[in-house]
Amino acid sequence: MKNRAAKTAAAIAPASALAQAAPAKKKRTSPAQFFREVRAEARKITWTTRKETWITSVMVGIMVVLASLFFLVVDWVLGSGMNLLLKLANGG
Repeated sequence: MKNRAAKTAAAIAPASALAQAAPAKKKRTSPAQFFREVRAEARKITWTTRKETWITSVMVGIMVVLASLFFLVVDWVLGSGMNLLLKLANGG
């Protein structure tokens, strides 16, 4: 996991001042050059391991259950409060 984090940090590190300088004139890229650049960028992709994917999926499932329980309770409280308010408004 540290190796993946190091690769990600290196990929998003700020570019050098020379690379940040705006080009004077935009040059069109040939299709072959474009696909070479796309292939080079695709090689930088790091995929999560099966274990990381499983842990993340379980955590998402737990959070979905917790959020649904929270909203169930909030809905019940607001519904009960609204029923009580309407009963009081109708004179009991």
